[in-house]
Amino acid sequence: MTDKVLNVLFLCTHNSARSILAEAILNHIGRGRFHAYSAGSSPRDNQQPNPQGLQVLRAAGISTEGLRSKSWDEFALPDAPHMDLVITVCDNAAGEVCPYWPGQPATAHWGYPDPSAGEGTDAQKQEAFRQTLHALKRRLELLVSLPADKLEKTLIQSTARGLAQE
Repeated sequence: MTDKVLNVLFLCTHNSARSILAEAILNHIGRGRFHAYSAGSSPRDNQQPNPQGLQVLRAAGISTEGLRSKSWDEFALPDAPHMDLVITVCDNAAGEVCPYWPGQPATAHWGYPDPSAGEGTDAQKQEAFRQTLHALKRRLELLVSLPADKLEKTLIQSTARGLAQE
């Protein structure tokens, strides 16, 4: 198990803020043990990741290269990467009927408020993104620090769900 890279898919409705942040953070801190992806149930046409989210990632020293908003349908295709863990990061996506994921990966829900939905000044909106980034990073650091035996398929679902309580 120690040599296996775990593929993790983060889902959110539009795939422009929380799921993008989670993908970038886990790829940054994953120590080669994780490969993160993100997608949305209904990303808007020509939608791009939220610019404030990208700014917060860059300010934290996290690469934004290759980040794009995409439909979760991409990950249900036969040639898509096999997912070991699928995590919804918004309450809307958690309540939606997800596609069938080949291999029946473990699932968990980690709800976070949408930092792009808030009112206020640009500085207040930027702070909402920064707080979301740090909340996600704390939880993902816990995931990354788990010993390999906790990441076995039979345990990863309960472990990931348990992290939602942290």
